[in-house]
Amino acid sequence: MANTSSRTLRLLSLLQTHRHWSGPELAGRLGVSERTLRRDVERLRQLGYPVGAARGTDGGYQLAPGAVLPPLLLDDEEAVALAVGVGDAAQSGIAGMQEASLRALTKVVRVLPPRLRARVDTLRAMTLSAVTAGPVVAADVLTAVAQACRDEERLRFGYTARGSAPTEREVEPYRVVALGGRWYLVAYDLGRHDWRSFRLDRLSGPAATGARFRPRPLPAEDAVTFVQAASGAPAPYTVTALVHAPAARVRQAVGSWGTVEPVDQDRCRLTMTSTSLDWPTQALGNVGADFEVLGPPEFVAHVQEWGSRFLRATRAAGGQDREPS
Repeated sequence: MANTSSRTLRLLSLLQTHRHWSGPELAGRLGVSERTLRRDVERLRQLGYPVGAARGTDGGYQLAPGAVLPPLLLDDEEAVALAVGVGDAAQSGIAGMQEASLRALTKVVRVLPPRLRARVDTLRAMTLSAVTAGPVVAADVLTAVAQACRDEERLRFGYTARGSAPTEREVEPYRVVALGGRWYLVAYDLGRHDWRSFRLDRLSGPAATGARFRPRPLPAEDAVTFVQAASGAPAPYTVTALVHAPAARVRQAVGSWGTVEPVDQDRCRLTMTSTSLDWPTQALGNVGADFEVLGPPEFVAHVQEWGSRFLRATRAAGGQDREPS
């Protein structure tokens, strides 16, 4: 029989599937009596886990949502999947997702053993997704840089700019930015006495120096604006359309790439943010319903251009199909 601590952790792991367990089934999984199971459940409650219990023939145990998120127990496969998924989520383009995902990734990778970190990096390098097609950044590089930003601690690293020899840099890190399928560090370069943006895929061996600093004022509205100006990346468009289809249907077609707000039972408002106007145009076409463009003007012109192009294509096909007179 497992000792009390390991058995309690095993019990928590089973309960975190959030399925309903009967007492005999759960006791059988743990190899203990139902009386011992009740004591272990009480032990979890004392630690702050809201384990619900029901009596009777359909009785059993289930972990309820709590006021705070309890520590999670993950096996190897779950930990790797979580790290890869959170890394992609940081570049999803969903408003507010980047910073929260990066904090979560930092916490997950920090506790991963080296063998699992290697699996995370390999899986991200060998997997293509619609989220990002840019260079893959090692998870430990990403988290080391993010932690230095959070702790306001000077950072040293090797850097190889395009067409240049490798250099050693020491910076005051400010923010990590995901933009256009790439990761960037915005930082004040102490050697060059100026603000810089560094691509993380060209950065190696980041190490915190232990020296804290007081952040300098950034010469831009925010870190994303700074990287866009430095890299020449286009500013994203925020596209809004009134779709003549139920919100559930539009969510199914668009997924997490847009925000859907119901207007009534038959219409909803779709908002999408993208640096390319082609993607919102395709997404609206995939819905298969009438829609009205609410903005911006650039998107109105873009949809008109697409419409004219398709109309010319159908006219050309019609002309080829007609018999000669």
